[in-house]
Amino acid sequence: MAIRIALGEDSLIVREGIHQVLGVDPDVEIIAAVGDQLSLRQACEDLQPDVVLSDIRMPPTHTDEGIRLAAELRASHPAIGVVILSQFSDPLYALALLEDGSDGRAYLLKERVHNRAELMAAIRAVAAGGSMIDPKVVEALVDARGRAQHSPLNELTARELQVLAEIAQGKSNTAIADSLFLTKRAVEKHINAIFWKLGLADAADVSKRVKAALMFLSEEPMSAVS
Repeated sequence: MAIRIALGEDSLIVREGIHQVLGVDPDVEIIAAVGDQLSLRQACEDLQPDVVLSDIRMPPTHTDEGIRLAAELRASHPAIGVVILSQFSDPLYALALLEDGSDGRAYLLKERVHNRAELMAAIRAVAAGGSMIDPKVVEALVDARGRAQHSPLNELTARELQVLAEIAQGKSNTAIADSLFLTKRAVEKHINAIFWKLGLADAADVSKRVKAALMFLSEEPMSAVS
């Protein structure tokens, strides 16, 4: 069954471009394509999409409409996944999206939208209740914490930092193993070591661990990545 998508993007050119990119994929159906937050909210109420694909900034205020709508949907329609498309790699925006939970949420930079495989990966992730964070955002978080004088990240090995970045992108152990050319058992050992060192060993599942890792990485002032 196709994933039903409501698209919110105030730029007609970008909106049509995304529509064309996704329109050739039989696994998705765009059931609404609108240009403002109010219309997107109404589409969610009327059509009950599986996934909302939203610009981070739309009318009426052009500030953080996408993130605020995601927070509303968390309470009113928790089964709807949300992919936020943003031009901002500042991790604070991604962390705001994940404030109430990372399950069913993805933060993707707009430069990725021309790549149908990457866009579909985010859509499928949130439709399944998972999460995905753009690698550039994860990199900014890791770099900022790595520069912190007393960061526990300094206790991680280079390989563990690589695995942590993959975890924060929402990848499964198998996907991490494939990406880093490791065995699944080796990945599991690295993950156990990472979360032990970071004091996150009690996290219950991958989605919660993604949020826990990102929240931990954001503890230091984010001026280092501004």
